[in-house]
Amino acid sequence: MFKLITWFSMLFVAGSTLVLGQNNTAKDIFILAGQSNMAGRGGVNHGKWDGNIPPECKPKRSILRFTANLDWEVAREPLHVDIDVGKVCGVGPGMAFANEIIRSNRSGTGIIGLVPCAVGGTSINKWGKGSRLYGQLVKRANEALKDGGGTIRAILWYQGESDTLNKDDAETYKGKMVKLIEDLRLDLNLPSLPFIQVFVSLQLFTYV
Repeated sequence: MFKLITWFSMLFVAGSTLVLGQNNTAKDIFILAGQSNMAGRGGVNHGKWDGNIPPECKPKRSILRFTANLDWEVAREPLHVDIDVGKVCGVGPGMAFANEIIRSNRSGTGIIGLVPCAVGGTSINKWGKGSRLYGQLVKRANEALKDGGGTIRAILWYQGESDTLNKDDAETYKGKMVKLIEDLRLDLNLPSLPFIQVFVSLQLFTYV
């Protein structure tokens, strides 16, 4: 029997410590990228979102969202409603992540800025340098820095299911992911930018 386990691995590809803002104007910015699980499908059934928001995803005035119109607003689920257009968006991991940062930092974090960029059903090939999604991510990241400053602290990446459909895609995924990280760090001029990647693991259990 296979058991599907999903978890956030706070894995920083280049070891780096998050230094969060200490005032109410600083924005610690996190880019949300990947496919449907990052865009948010929690609570979506039969083409509709049920509107239920878990306690860990509740909005706070100190958590902002960068809209498709390149404006900051108080973040609320669904975060990707105007980004992953043409699909029904629900609850994703972004708000829970931001709330956990605020909860766990005793000295205060200032303002967290989330920049949604994920699009459902996308393979790693659609995110490579030169692609539309890559260009949009870089543009949105740069635009997010213009309004009131702030610092990009990490990219949260939840993608890969679309690359499990055939062996070749699965075997070449690692190299493409490494190249994507290198390209984004170069184009964002952040050579040590952390990537926080979600892993989906299949574990085989034998029951006697």
